[in-house]
Amino acid sequence: MAAVLKFRPSLKPQQLERRRRQMDAKTREALVTGYEVLIAELTLPDANDRHVLAAAIHGQCDVIVTKNLKDFPAAVLAQHRIEAQHPDIFLLGHLDRSPLQVCAAIREVIRRAQNPLYSIADFLARLSNEDLRETAAELAQYSYLLD
Repeated sequence: MAAVLKFRPSLKPQQLERRRRQMDAKTREALVTGYEVLIAELTLPDANDRHVLAAAIHGQCDVIVTKNLKDFPAAVLAQHRIEAQHPDIFLLGHLDRSPLQVCAAIREVIRRAQNPLYSIADFLARLSNEDLRETAAELAQYSYLLD
């Protein structure tokens, strides 16, 4: 949450806490706990990222999805059979494997958006602005599935 507030200072901590609670309630099976004991033994360029790697190790994850690739060196992650991927690459991989599922999920995101409301074009522009340009371009080819 501190990282989100750093990059989005207009958000209020209460808003983020509410969103976190909503996400936790919807993704109980994805929550990782009990990883804290691993943090101290890990070394990363930014010590504040060790909890992410510890949770990935404990949760037996294959991938850490982050725009912050420089702080998750491939050599360190490989020791744990984990790789770091930029969200654009991660999403493109899923879109390539399961376009119908990804488009259905995005349709739902667009449908549920309240503030602001999004058209498909607005949503794709937002993805591009968030450094997900390749995903937005690929999704544009599937726009007929997003209606």
